[in-house]
Amino acid sequence: MKLAPLRSNAMRTLLFVFCVPLFFSAGTQQAAPPQGDPLPVPHYPAKPKPPTQTKTQKVANPLNDLLEEAQRDIDNKNFESAIAPLQRVIADQPEFAYAHFQLAYVYTALKRTDEARAEYTRTIAMDPKMSEAYLNLGILLLDKQESAAAVAPLRKAVDLLPSQSHPRYLLAVALDRSGDHAGAAEAFEALLHLDPSDATAINYLGWAALRGGKPAEAEGRFRRAMEVQPKEPGASKGLAESLDAQKKTEAAAAYRDYLGIMPNDSEARARLVHLLLEQNQSDAALAELDRLDAGKPPALESLKLRADVQVAGKKWDDSIATLQQALALAPNDAQLHGGLGRIFLQKRDFAAAEKELRTALRLDRENLGYWKDLSSTFFLGGNYPAALSTLDEIAKMEQPGAGVWFVRAICYDKLNQPKPALEAYQKFLALDQDKNPDQVWQARERSKVLQRMLERKR
Repeated sequence: MKLAPLRSNAMRTLLFVFCVPLFFSAGTQQAAPPQGDPLPVPHYPAKPKPPTQTKTQKVANPLNDLLEEAQRDIDNKNFESAIAPLQRVIADQPEFAYAHFQLAYVYTALKRTDEARAEYTRTIAMDPKMSEAYLNLGILLLDKQESAAAVAPLRKAVDLLPSQSHPRYLLAVALDRSGDHAGAAEAFEALLHLDPSDATAINYLGWAALRGGKPAEAEGRFRRAMEVQPKEPGASKGLAESLDAQKKTEAAAAYRDYLGIMPNDSEARARLVHLLLEQNQSDAALAELDRLDAGKPPALESLKLRADVQVAGKKWDDSIATLQQALALAPNDAQLHGGLGRIFLQKRDFAAAEKELRTALRLDRENLGYWKDLSSTFFLGGNYPAALSTLDEIAKMEQPGAGVWFVRAICYDKLNQPKPALEAYQKFLALDQDKNPDQVWQARERSKVLQRMLERKR
């Protein structure tokens, strides 16, 4: 861990920046980056001034010699050796804040974090103006995943170092990790006042706007971030998602640009395929799927998406082959069987359609769509008794509409059952209210014929 070592007036002052990755909280499905995907963290070569020397720092030469010895050990990264001379100084001068700070720094380098934390706390109590102590304590707590505890010392470091960017950045990280996203956004806004080109801050505010349902504001943020860093993945993806959220047609191009930077983001490529499909660009969508599956066996979700694209392009045989390939991976997926059944129905292969739809219903009996497709399979295939039986099952789940009564009427009519056929035609006419003139005409004409047939039988 790289922290801020503090030295006396006779020594130079250094602050090594500890780079803390920033994680965005997970929001809606397409609003934020994937959990655990850090944005790049800038390096701030800040050099805070050493604290003003007090009386307790003007120690006798033997103690200065011990401090010099400890400093040489620190410079040479012999941190274990630096402990003894610093402890001797503290034993002689227990209120000497500088020695406590250096000891805390040494403990931090040795990953003795509990001891380092205690020494930073003592340093702050002795010298409340020592900005480096607050900063390093905050960094230590962030490293220990104690983000909420890190907020207070980092906020104090910001107060003491108002012109420096890095303390504000660390404060924003602590606030974000502790769940205070509004506070983190405020800290990043303040950071932008110091450095308007800080890409991390701009990106964070862009994602915050997108999560907050403000895609137009997010778009502006991400465009600015890309002006600063044109190939920054987070900004490129954010721009694509913000355009997507606004349903702008240029979202597809933005996803393509992002995938040029991050070609292995399968979720983004899948979203691009959906957008191309919505824009009726099925060939382009298939090309993107080919890129997604290049050099590896296609995943189940990729096969499902490919089938959707092929169906949209009315490539029935290709879609059948794709769904059969998917079923080899997931033989008990009701959706796959149902989709395959519907395609067979489209091709008027009624036997194959019935087989797949019955399998889908065995796996998901309450799926109304599968029942309706099965009833259509029977009706179009001329199996009117089975069609009526299936319509009876559907009626248990939803109230029959005008179209269902028209189909029932035809089934009864084909089966030479004039009484139920006439009743079904009459229910259709009452519900349809002349919305479908061709079917209304047919129902009226058949009703006349059926009425005469029933009268002759009396």
